[in-house]
Amino acid sequence: MTHTFLLEPGRWIMQGSWLERNGMPISFKGMTLVVWNRDNWFSMATKLVFPGSDRSEISCQYKGRLHDGDRQYTFLLQHNLLGQVEGEGWICPDTIVQRYWVLGDRERRSGFETLHQVSDDNYYLTSGILAGHFLTSTMEASLARQPT
Repeated sequence: MTHTFLLEPGRWIMQGSWLERNGMPISFKGMTLVVWNRDNWFSMATKLVFPGSDRSEISCQYKGRLHDGDRQYTFLLQHNLLGQVEGEGWICPDTIVQRYWVLGDRERRSGFETLHQVSDDNYYLTSGILAGHFLTSTMEASLARQPT
């Protein structure tokens, strides 16, 4: 299988759980839109909502570039809760792994995401956000590609 998430334009629906330190899991639903431009540049927009919860929605705007002939990419991210973020990703045979860090952040927040490919149209996401050396939140979700 070759990766379809991120490497191809598409619309992805996600559903899963968000967990914060000392809290109970909160269900969420979301959508991610991936768009490719010329010269190996991509844009990605994600929005997560937490139905039945007072938790604020999360929205992210990515802009990144896949390096020519490589399986690595870099990206900039505008996150409505974290602010400006910079990161890198690796495209592995069965997963896409990314790591990021919040720019100019006194709390030294950073994070990671792993997208495991289940099939061409399905991925499983696990992620975490850290403040310094401590894990502050995690997320797990199923992603399904929507037909075009």
